Amino acid sequence: MANTEALDAFDRKILHHLAADGRMRITELAGRIGLSKTPCQARVKRLEAAGYILGYHAALSTEKLGLSHIAFVQVSLSDTREAALRAFNAAVRKVPEIEQCHMIAGGFDYLIKVRTPSIEAYRKVMGERISTLPHVTSSSTFVSMEAVKESSDMLPVARE
Repeated sequence: MANTEALDAFDRKILHHLAADGRMRITELAGRIGLSKTPCQARVKRLEAAGYILGYHAALSTEKLGLSHIAFVQVSLSDTREAALRAFNAAVRKVPEIEQCHMIAGGFDYLIKVRTPSIEAYRKVMGERISTLPHVTSSSTFVSMEAVKESSDMLPVARE
């Protein structure tokens, strides 16, 4: 199963249901997709082994955890050769407040999503961590006023 073309309708239904509820019991999953328990369980194991299912996690309330401040940071680097990119990427992975980091094709090099408890906490992370990342030459911050949609609800659906 090298790509999504190798997925059949049952595989897609399994992925759809597990993406919505990773704690679903195999018997319930099997019933929802129209297979018996054993072949359903075998398919789930195959999807895990093939890398379609990377893991299972709990969706946490960032609001209740006091992490509702979101800032997006455009970052430009002074050097974009492979070694510099690797150094930047490795350093980014060590900053826990950085929730996402994407290399961008455009007028800057990276777009970073930073989640902190407050603007004061963000300012400290920006000044002490992000601005000191390898090869950072400039940055621009955009503060989120409201998260209109924030999910991974791009659930695969069965193609008929």
